[in-house]
Amino acid sequence: MEYVSTRGGTGAVDFEGALFSGYAPDGGLFMPQRIPSLDRDILQRWSTLSYPELVKELCSLFVPATLVPRNALNELIDKAFSRFRHKNVVHLSRLKDGLNILELWHGVTYAFKDLSLSCTGQFLQYFLEKKRKHVNILVGTSGDTGSSAIESVRGQKNVDIFVLLPKGFCTQIQELQMTTVIEDNVHVFAAHGNSDEIDEPIKELFADVDFAGKYNLMSLNSVNWSRIMVQIAHYFYAYFQCTPSLDTTQLPIVEIVVPTGGGGNITAGCIAQKMGLPVRLITVVNSNDIIHRTVQHGDFSVAESVKATLASAMDIQEPYNVERILWLLSGSDSHLIKTLMEQFNISKRLKLPEDLHRKLSETLGSCSASDQDIVGAMRRCWEENQYLLCPHSAVAAHYHFSQPHSIPRCCLAPASAAKFQDALLRAGLVPQIPPEITALTAMETRSTPLERGQDWAQVLRGRIEAVAQQWEAQMGRSAPQGR
Repeated sequence: MEYVSTRGGTGAVDFEGALFSGYAPDGGLFMPQRIPSLDRDILQRWSTLSYPELVKELCSLFVPATLVPRNALNELIDKAFSRFRHKNVVHLSRLKDGLNILELWHGVTYAFKDLSLSCTGQFLQYFLEKKRKHVNILVGTSGDTGSSAIESVRGQKNVDIFVLLPKGFCTQIQELQMTTVIEDNVHVFAAHGNSDEIDEPIKELFADVDFAGKYNLMSLNSVNWSRIMVQIAHYFYAYFQCTPSLDTTQLPIVEIVVPTGGGGNITAGCIAQKMGLPVRLITVVNSNDIIHRTVQHGDFSVAESVKATLASAMDIQEPYNVERILWLLSGSDSHLIKTLMEQFNISKRLKLPEDLHRKLSETLGSCSASDQDIVGAMRRCWEENQYLLCPHSAVAAHYHFSQPHSIPRCCLAPASAAKFQDALLRAGLVPQIPPEITALTAMETRSTPLERGQDWAQVLRGRIEAVAQQWEAQMGRSAPQGR
């Protein structure tokens, strides 16, 4: 299994190469050269597997045993999930009127990103320990990615992580989960800008191929293929949990509703579908509705500004993983994708070709929810089920409440309601806060401010260079001395 850029301007790499990359050198995103196809017998066999077992089976399709032997892969995944609070890692709550909520948030930071990042952190360690190599991880976060990425690598000697968070655009809890980690290898920057603005210096550093190569820069955003790969598993798990039977002549279809920000999760769903999983996919967004407009009208164009919403982790104007979905639907036409994405990068506006738009709208349904819709869904879910939803999960529940269904439906819940106290209070609901989250408010914090007018990329360069020099000095001291 090799990986190629969506823009076709760079050679194929193996899983290790894709894992340690951010964007591909040509600006594209890595995707598997071929998507494995699963027959009915495999689906039948997988239908009884636990969630961790499904992750192992799926990862083994994309990570050759010649690179990571199967027993080692199994151990890495078991270790990744050892800190999860729920014995099944993920959990399906079956509520009234066919509302199925797949809770993906039982990891350390109470967000679904713990699922893929805990595994990715283990994969990194596996290769780094073999090669005695050091990497610098560069992450922009709109809320949950930063804390999950930090938890996946905190305290590791051969990794330094640099996280940019948009000051004032995350919840207090999300911010504290990042700024209270006082580890030498964790460097948090509080930027006075929005989610898309903090992506700019990160893109600039990755685009500087010499700098990125010299300092072993890599990304743990859903730019990283490993994140997408692990997330494929919860579509299979959702399907097997919600389908009535696999013994019918034609395999039943399950509708999966996916709250969407940067598009990594819905990309994993599109790959699961391409592999042969009979799911209907609905991508749901908040008032920042570029993906909804793209699905409905082929209009992949940035709005005038990012709107701050209750579902803050989805306040994204440029969902970079749409490039992967378009590549998949175009039949891996990297020339077309390169042309389209270069046009988008220049003008921030793109009208999809008619054929590609048709394929997209056949693959995905979509819906946009306002803050009022989010609050309404949170209230209704509590009134009918005494079940608290986070505002992102409520975007999916809003779709469920507003759209009748004749087939089983599963709404993905990306985060715990406990992380979004302000949204719960706005809905007139009482937050239920776990003690480990309450404890954050009394802890020491550490972060570096990035003010408007500063050259953020230059600040990052300086810190990365200093950290690299420090690591080299430590390695020099720990190396065996000659006689």
